[in-house]
Amino acid sequence: MNFDLSAEQEQIRDSVRRFAANADRRGLRSAEGGYSLDRWRELAGLGLLALAVPESAGGMGGSPIDLALVAETLGHGIAPDPWLENGVLPALLLAAAGREDLVESAVSGDTFFAFAFAERARRFSLAPRAVVIEPAGGGDELRGEKTFVSGAPLAGQLLVLADRKGVPTIVTVPADSAGIVHHRYRLVDGSIASELRFNRVPLASDADLAIDPVALTGVVALVRLLAAAEMLGLAQRLFDDTIAYVKTREQFGVAIGSFQALQHRLVECYAALEQGRSMVYRVALQAGGADWPRAAAGAKAYVGAQADRIAREAVQMHGGMGVTDELAIGHALKRVLLLNRLFGDEDTVLTEYAEAA
Repeated sequence: MNFDLSAEQEQIRDSVRRFAANADRRGLRSAEGGYSLDRWRELAGLGLLALAVPESAGGMGGSPIDLALVAETLGHGIAPDPWLENGVLPALLLAAAGREDLVESAVSGDTFFAFAFAERARRFSLAPRAVVIEPAGGGDELRGEKTFVSGAPLAGQLLVLADRKGVPTIVTVPADSAGIVHHRYRLVDGSIASELRFNRVPLASDADLAIDPVALTGVVALVRLLAAAEMLGLAQRLFDDTIAYVKTREQFGVAIGSFQALQHRLVECYAALEQGRSMVYRVALQAGGADWPRAAAGAKAYVGAQADRIAREAVQMHGGMGVTDELAIGHALKRVLLLNRLFGDEDTVLTEYAEAA
């Protein structure tokens, strides 16, 4: 494939690269909620959230290739920003529901959204069972529990996937609503998520997001592809840092990069990177096609497996310090572990890929 970028895409990449390089990871992770809303508004000011939303819904109408380029660049910079989980994903859901009022609030960075979809003992299923919508008085209320709600401690609005009489429904809920109980915990990449308990939380009359099931499938497919793109960037950074390290680290008076066994392993990593990049951008070109969700699942499965492999090779070649917070590769490894399980681990997405064949 031709990987040459347009002048506009090069500008996007350079802008994202500078933004990622300017992050104070340690400071952001120690802040309340594990991140800074000031930095979030700065990210929104660059147009990186609006890029995910069609122009018809009030966004900038970036293509899947544009979004994959942003994800890959953020990955290469090991950026601590939850651009995918709390930016692109909620914006796509709100745009699919035609809620332009909420889209505007999301892409401007004025409101931080969190999507509550995961449930205990449900693995990666998007068929809710533990949270239900029930009638109460003249309206509806929300009851049940969600887990792995990334960014919930900072959220102003929650998007909750719940069951209404057997039909999966996404509803908007103010995060400070009475009856919501938070239990915060830190994820492997250092960010903070919550387990949420909804104790008869009242819903507004316009809380429902009317999202067609086909549209929801498309949103999940795009998020999977962007997770693969970010893992691709992370894997490239892991590879680059390891190449630099083996050229300077000496054993027996010579650089370990001169050892043929390590050279063979690094060549295999390079080949996997090139194949992964070709796969990600080829699938991005197919976005919207009939086979698009299946192709996105396949790309995530392959890139996730290879990024995990490259991360482990990088750590092994660096030695024990490779898993510490002192080196960038430790942070990259942890982010790969999280993204590899977002909307399905390798076994889950490969099963979906096979079933759709």
